[in-house]
Amino acid sequence: MEEERIKVLSFPSDSPPLSIIAAAKIAGIALPTQTSTSGSLTLSFSNGLELHGNYVILRYIGRVAAIRNFYGDDAFHAAQIDEWLEYAPTLLLGSEFENACSYMDIYMEKRTFFVSHSFSIADIAIWSGLAGAGQRWESLRKSSKYRNLVRWYNSVSAEYSDALNEVTALYVGKKGLGKQVAAKPKEQKSADGNSSDKVNLGSRPSSEIDLPYAELGKVRLRFAPEPSGYLHIGHSKAALLNQYFAQRYQGEVILRFDDTNPTKESNEFVENLIKDVETLGIKYQKITYTSDYFPKLMDMAEKLIKEGKAYVDDTPREQMQKERMDGIESKCRSNSVEENLKLWKEMIAGSERGLQCCLRGKLDMQDPNKSLRDPVYYRCNPVPHHRIGAKYKLYPTYDFACPFVDAEEGITHALRSSEYHDRNAQYYRIQEDMGMRKVHIYEFSRLNMVYTLLSKRKLLWFVQNGKVDGWDDPRFPTVQGIVRRGLKIEALIQFILEQGASKNLNLMEWDKLWTINKKIIDPVCPRHTAVIEERKVLLTLTDGPDEPFVRIIPRHKKYDGAGEKATTFTKRIWIDYADAEYISVNEEVTLMDWGNAIVKEIIKDQDGNITQLVGVLHLQGSVKTTKLKLTWLAETSELVNLSLVEFDYLITKKKVCS
Repeated sequence: MEEERIKVLSFPSDSPPLSIIAAAKIAGIALPTQTSTSGSLTLSFSNGLELHGNYVILRYIGRVAAIRNFYGDDAFHAAQIDEWLEYAPTLLLGSEFENACSYMDIYMEKRTFFVSHSFSIADIAIWSGLAGAGQRWESLRKSSKYRNLVRWYNSVSAEYSDALNEVTALYVGKKGLGKQVAAKPKEQKSADGNSSDKVNLGSRPSSEIDLPYAELGKVRLRFAPEPSGYLHIGHSKAALLNQYFAQRYQGEVILRFDDTNPTKESNEFVENLIKDVETLGIKYQKITYTSDYFPKLMDMAEKLIKEGKAYVDDTPREQMQKERMDGIESKCRSNSVEENLKLWKEMIAGSERGLQCCLRGKLDMQDPNKSLRDPVYYRCNPVPHHRIGAKYKLYPTYDFACPFVDAEEGITHALRSSEYHDRNAQYYRIQEDMGMRKVHIYEFSRLNMVYTLLSKRKLLWFVQNGKVDGWDDPRFPTVQGIVRRGLKIEALIQFILEQGASKNLNLMEWDKLWTINKKIIDPVCPRHTAVIEERKVLLTLTDGPDEPFVRIIPRHKKYDGAGEKATTFTKRIWIDYADAEYISVNEEVTLMDWGNAIVKEIIKDQDGNITQLVGVLHLQGSVKTTKLKLTWLAETSELVNLSLVEFDYLITKKKVCS
């Protein structure tokens, strides 16, 4: 028969076969397509032959694709795949959609893929059914209703994002699968009439986002962490967005430490924050400290007192908080300037009287926005500062210091997470009262991760109470923690920038981050072999080498840069018990990096546990015909013992308040 070569896939315009197109894209199979009016789905070949039907064609793609186990690694798994192909159309039945989702969610609770341990056309069929449901599935995906199914769907979407995004963009609209979606024009006209391209993620967010009032070459930004903990994944988003905007507008970023609370801060945190920022590749113009501006901040506070824009208050803290909530003015609000200056000096001295007081801004106690109800500007604190010692007995609050230092340092745009939204009016009002240049605020959504706390105060509790090894514990969301766990910084940067500067709050899955990481490390990561020591099984090859010999083989078959390793070959080798359980007498198996062998005898103890295997080498056998591909280690005194640790979440609640 003439060699078959795909000519074209024809399908009705209102029923594109998403699973077939997606499978071909992922497998790298050229698949010309055309719509037809015949109402049938047909795959035509250059020799005149044809295949008809969605899952007939999908099975064909699965068989010819150069992807391991794409249509199962044996007859049983292929049959399981067939079962899921038959089940997939259930997702197209409106009345059964959620029942199907519920069933699959339970099924996927402890699974990574639908069949066995490999990605297959069963996964593509189910993924396509869900994606083809359009907005109906997207609504469920954003809820917490089917978290196992969503986890799997998100993982597949991230792993094969290039192919799947292209397919869904062409064939799936908000209402679901249907006619090909019209391509969006590549160019859009900007306000000045010039054309601009929307550029997908490379070193930038998934779509271009403008800074208001930004001028090329004149943008100055700051990343201003408080030195009260290590940098975590939430801070990373702020740091990377600052760098993105600085690069886009040919501006600069300042790294500033907001060190206004000596009770929580230390040089250890400063040093590690600098280390973490540099790990992220942030190019800052210089390092500054809010404490550098303490003298000017003191002068500004005194100026506001003299102008009647601030006053000293000795109201107890709990009562003050209640009065602010209820819009009740403090009894001290009407104190004279002279009385306020007198008490201000007591605060500076840290006297017994001064320690009872705080400095408050005189804004508006009736404003619906409670952040404008006379916020605190200064509090007394006798704790020495980690940089300047015991020089001061009082320190500015973040609300007072931040707008001042931003303006003083020439910051043009202050990037703040949307949790500060209600305080933006306060920020602008304080700058106005100070008579300082206005700094533009740009908001972005805070990054929240499932099963994760991002409050430094709460993370500190884990450290202080010995629940973790330290700030670099692999279970911690700190930059040092996730890097120690095996994350590449490139993956973190890509994960953050894919979200862009959106203001929409979202709860992110860790699976997506680790999927990106896998795509980065898998092509270059050296391969090593390990056998679980507990219940390992000895396989004796009766015709194996009498004298052990060593062969040098690559650590990665497709990447020379991974180097080489020395592998010892002997007649007695160890395999995992879990592999031994699947072996039958006289079955031919493949020993990885060696060749085939035939297991002649399986020895068990009185309880039926496998204790030993006996076999012979069959190196001329084909690895394509064996069901089991076994990793193994030679029985030798040179084996190295190591511990493999699988990390779980520190907390068991998926969504927590940080």
